[in-house]
Amino acid sequence: MNDPISLLSHGPPETVLIPEPEEVLAALTEAAASSDLVTAFGSVCIRWPKCLEAWASLGESLEASEATPALAYAAFRAGYHRGLDRLRAGGWRGSGYVRWQHQTNRGFLRSLSGLQRLAIAIGEDDEAQRCAVFLLQLDPEWPPSELAGE
Repeated sequence: MNDPISLLSHGPPETVLIPEPEEVLAALTEAAASSDLVTAFGSVCIRWPKCLEAWASLGESLEASEATPALAYAAFRAGYHRGLDRLRAGGWRGSGYVRWQHQTNRGFLRSLSGLQRLAIAIGEDDEAQRCAVFLLQLDPEWPPSELAGE
């Protein structure tokens, strides 16, 4: 297996999370096709609690359903903390890039971005600012073009 951290001669190390198993990817695809996204993604979170895509998708589904912001905030926070655990397990030591360009990093970055949005929504301005700074530290090109128009 390749080392998930690349040491760049021109900057901080970069961490790329390992892909989810095929079984998890299939469950995510099935959940995305459900008419009840909250329940479907919630089920994926329960079955595979380390799946960052599931937590980000659950948070986004809750946010879109206009459920109480606290529920979406909680899902994004779970994805964020699970993501920190996965990053550390992948060799990340609290600094360095975790870029959007790598598909496997997106669940973590979506959770962090969602946490920022919901922190703004509930008036937790300090948390929102910390998240914004952290996103730029992880990926200086944040936000990616496909999210910039949100």
